[in-house]
Amino acid sequence: MQYSGHMPIFVQKLIVMSRTKGCRKIGQFPNAYVFKPAGIQACKLRQVSVALDEYEAIRLADEQGLYHAEAAEKMGVSRQTFGRILEKAREKVATALVNGYVLVIEER
Repeated sequence: MQYSGHMPIFVQKLIVMSRTKGCRKIGQFPNAYVFKPAGIQACKLRQVSVALDEYEAIRLADEQGLYHAEAAEKMGVSRQTFGRILEKAREKVATALVNGYVLVIEER
């Protein structure tokens, strides 16, 4: 083998595994699981799915008016995790409202 002046490059795949979700306490289940704009068939609309823990975060923070620390304790998660769950949930709800999508609460 003749040396070309370049070192061979070896690429190693790095496999990153995410942590498993811990149990999250749900204080109250929804009365309805699907919300859609009036007058349009649901099958003709796009759908946005909200997880049950995201629903619970909105319920505790926005409907009950709890501080993040107190709401996080009720759900059995850290304050930072609660903040991330709530941020994701609000983004999904806003997307559904602004664009007229069907909002589905899913039990995962």
